[in-house]
Amino acid sequence: MTAIDTNTPLEELQNYLQSKEWLNTSEKITAVEKPGDGNMNVVLRVITDQRTFILKQSRPYVQKYQQIKAPLDRIAVEKKFYQAVRDNAVHAHVPKIIGFDAAENLLLLEDLGHCEDMTYIYKKQCISNRQLDRLIFILGLIHRKEAPSSFPENMEMRQLNHQHVFELPFLEDNGFQLDDIQYGLQELSLQFKKDKKIKKVIKKVGKKYLSPGNTLLHGDYYPGSWMTEADNLYIIDPEFGFVGFPEFDLGVMAAHIIIATGKKGYLKRIHTAYQGDADLKLMSQVAGIEIMRRLIGLAQLPLEKSLKEKSKLLKKARKLILAS
Repeated sequence: MTAIDTNTPLEELQNYLQSKEWLNTSEKITAVEKPGDGNMNVVLRVITDQRTFILKQSRPYVQKYQQIKAPLDRIAVEKKFYQAVRDNAVHAHVPKIIGFDAAENLLLLEDLGHCEDMTYIYKKQCISNRQLDRLIFILGLIHRKEAPSSFPENMEMRQLNHQHVFELPFLEDNGFQLDDIQYGLQELSLQFKKDKKIKKVIKKVGKKYLSPGNTLLHGDYYPGSWMTEADNLYIIDPEFGFVGFPEFDLGVMAAHIIIATGKKGYLKRIHTAYQGDADLKLMSQVAGIEIMRRLIGLAQLPLEKSLKEKSKLLKKARKLILAS
């Protein structure tokens, strides 16, 4: 079977899925389409004469940035995460597994329908209280789930993420062409890249990120992983999942709400509503780091913000990192 994409002949895909017994006896594939832009993996919607489902396959690189190498077994981590949460209330908010082929690094998932990811909050510059409360509630359910002792360390993915969250954005000469994103961003970034105070905190939090923890994490809890469809809310793409510290997921979540709204008060709001133990200072540090790396790192967001607005956000992020 090897690599699949929208150009794979339908007959070839049909034969492969039949050989795995993932299709019903008389079921025929009628079309294949892209359900959206996947960052990490190849993602396809397979349409048959009876239903639709999602097919995901990992490559030895990041799908969106193919110059960046990435571990193939991340797709197995995603499967194990879905399996780990399927026997508590989270199962209603994640897709069901239909099939998995470890040799082909391929995962078949329930199609959640024509969902929209929540990256629209960056444009709207707001999030409803109802949605925020549900996102905090779902995250609490994930964190309270006891991870099986066999849950992967996912160290290669963590090292990749560590590099892009805690290291590269804060190097003066990292090769990122920030002025290509927005003229003046390169110069704006320098004061933060030269800031020894924040770099000391970033290094410490980064070290904690790579250390063992005791909480099952999603690992990338941001609007691109939150899907809405009518009143339903789903969580997808847990390939960065690992057993770590809860403040990481919480801080990342808070960072993106702050980026969207410009309001730092959401950090305490999330901390208060979260049903579990979390250190507000550590949460604040993670949030500040995530805001900075999203503004001056490689993994840019679909933001329509002026340089002045980004400068304000970066200053807020600095305060969050240096929270006492």
